[in-house]
Amino acid sequence: MKIVVIPVTPYQQNCSLVICEATKKAAIVDPGGEVERILSAVKNHNVTVDKIILTHGHLDHVGGTEALAETLNIPIIGPEKEDAFWLNELEQQSKMFGFPKATSFLPTQWLEEGDHVEVGNIKLSVLHIPGHTPGHITLFDAVSKQIIVGDILFNGAVGRSDFPRGNHQQLISGIKQKLLTLPEETVVFPGHGPTTTIGREKISNPYLR
Repeated sequence: MKIVVIPVTPYQQNCSLVICEATKKAAIVDPGGEVERILSAVKNHNVTVDKIILTHGHLDHVGGTEALAETLNIPIIGPEKEDAFWLNELEQQSKMFGFPKATSFLPTQWLEEGDHVEVGNIKLSVLHIPGHTPGHITLFDAVSKQIIVGDILFNGAVGRSDFPRGNHQQLISGIKQKLLTLPEETVVFPGHGPTTTIGREKISNPYLR
């Protein structure tokens, strides 16, 4: 599995192009905005995108979703259904974050703990880890030992839990039980900032000691 990170929006949100190199099939994860930039990356890597996957419903992660889904005629998969709360409030979010006006939408399919999402020959395992948002999910590829975690875990930090329906203890418990138990060499792709590894965060992340 190859992951191409495309920082978008003023928040430099890490949109990810997940590529199955064997089949040249791909998925776009968290297209927060700058749709033309994302489409340019798709063209440059000569892949066929057949789905959009969302880790959670915050605007900087979903702002370009509808435009991309319509342009490419592809389904929207995820997040977990508890984030309908956030997707229904996209217009309010755009005011709160100073983004262009956004309209609410719902995905083609919600995801749940234990689900799998296929991208070509890749099978991504879904982990539901609430706390940043109630329906936040992650996408883990056990074969390549890579995981896309959205805004749950960062290089040296963890996600905010002070938004509506956030829960810090729930977030930390989920990270420790579901992420820190993965192989230490697992490469972590966060929603903002540089990549890290599970092993590095176990040792050095001050929020997880």
